[in-house]
Amino acid sequence: MVCGVDGEGFRGGIRNPFTMAVTRIIRVRAGSVEATAELGTTRTADAIWEALPIEGRANRWGDEIYFRVGLGLPEEDAREVVEVGDLGYWPPGQAFCLFFGPTPASQGTEPRAASPVNVFGRIEGDATRFRGVRDGARVVLDRAEAPEIPHTNG
Repeated sequence: MVCGVDGEGFRGGIRNPFTMAVTRIIRVRAGSVEATAELGTTRTADAIWEALPIEGRANRWGDEIYFRVGLGLPEEDAREVVEVGDLGYWPPGQAFCLFFGPTPASQGTEPRAASPVNVFGRIEGDATRFRGVRDGARVVLDRAEAPEIPHTNG
């Protein structure tokens, strides 16, 4: 497991040349902060991708932003301890979660969810920039153009 997510097609920018997985990139806009994120290859990631665009209002819980998305998805390899930059789906609250540091449930500096979340994607770059997002800020998730992946012969 690399970058907190299992599955092919999601390894912090490393692509397996033997898989034909399509890279799914989303744009996350929260207040004045914008970032892209790569989705994994889980059923949760599939459901989020199909539901886009999604909009809500940020709720802050320590260094986590979450908001209800209304998808009734079951737990899928759910866990409480996650990585900075992980995107999660919290089944009890039917909520999207973005982790960028410790939460009130954390032990030390680890990001920790209130209860297990399905990790389905990861912010590209520095997720700590979301610390400037205030409670109640508008959050929009939508599809972004996938970056060009160079093809080589050989």
